[in-house]
Amino acid sequence: MKLSKFRFKLPEEQIALHPAENRDESRLLVINRKTSQLEHKTFKEILGYFEDKDVMVFNDTKVFPARMYGNKEKTGARIEVFLLRELNKDMKLWDVLVDPARKIRIGNKLYFGDTLVAEVIDNTTSRGRTVRFLFDGTYEEFRKHLLDFGETPLPKIIKREVKPEDAERYQTIFAKNEGAVIAPAAGLHFSRELMKRLEIKGIDFSFVTLHAGLGNFREIDVEDLTKYKLDSEQMEITQEAADIFNRAKERKRNVCAVGATTLRALETAVITEGMIKPFDGWTNKFIFPPYDFTTANRLITNFHLPYSTLLMMAAAFGGYDLIMKAYDTAIKEGYKFGSYGDAMMII
Repeated sequence: MKLSKFRFKLPEEQIALHPAENRDESRLLVINRKTSQLEHKTFKEILGYFEDKDVMVFNDTKVFPARMYGNKEKTGARIEVFLLRELNKDMKLWDVLVDPARKIRIGNKLYFGDTLVAEVIDNTTSRGRTVRFLFDGTYEEFRKHLLDFGETPLPKIIKREVKPEDAERYQTIFAKNEGAVIAPAAGLHFSRELMKRLEIKGIDFSFVTLHAGLGNFREIDVEDLTKYKLDSEQMEITQEAADIFNRAKERKRNVCAVGATTLRALETAVITEGMIKPFDGWTNKFIFPPYDFTTANRLITNFHLPYSTLLMMAAAFGGYDLIMKAYDTAIKEGYKFGSYGDAMMII
């Protein structure tokens, strides 16, 4: 499978800049793999596609306010610092991206207000740096300062200022385990009311954790997809989550992965006959067509950008031709793309 197969023309006005007014009232395109039929729905109508003892698997990762702005020592130049990963809690070491990268050298100090200073101690990539935060207080005080200076890390394709309401809307209602810098977009469509109605209908919920990173948006620089390596992401599947999932598989119930990150976690932890095992570690599993899925038989996902690894996973799940036909339909029908965009469900 070649990278160029995932090229399509996306009108800029179809990239969602804002979430739907109500979480569960975004648009939903239902794609039936058996009949190739496409149905236009509202998201909350997913209720009609599930029955008692079916299972929905969610990613309960929590996005932290990873984008900070500091000032470079001496010059005062404004520098964006994007927190990627905590490397050492005691030493307060972090992997970060800096922009503009050309202005930052090893040994430079960056100031965040009067209370927080970061020193650049290593270059990891052309844009990446390792920084050590210089702070004498407790770890809890340090984390509070990070949260105070950080802002919601909306993807760069959302070309507008971050608003206070983004802190709540760029987060699922079931977000629990902090560590992601990208929201699991499919989960953003679930409201408390919809979750309650699903629960009343008898649908079981299983929660896994995969901390989505910027690698999902990184540009792929090879035409042959077998030569591409996805960035590793931390994930965890508890015994309880695995038991709920495996029980549904044994009963031959529908199992729906809510989001591509959820599906990647399930396929990472799969054992025999589509069952999964508890898992605590890292995954860089890159899924693209052709691929034989053995875990979930349904997938809810947003409409993704051209060349996206998330689009490739959807195409692997739904079939390349059918998914690209669905994308063509979505563009013609004015569906919104991206993290705040509309959703599709592949059944």
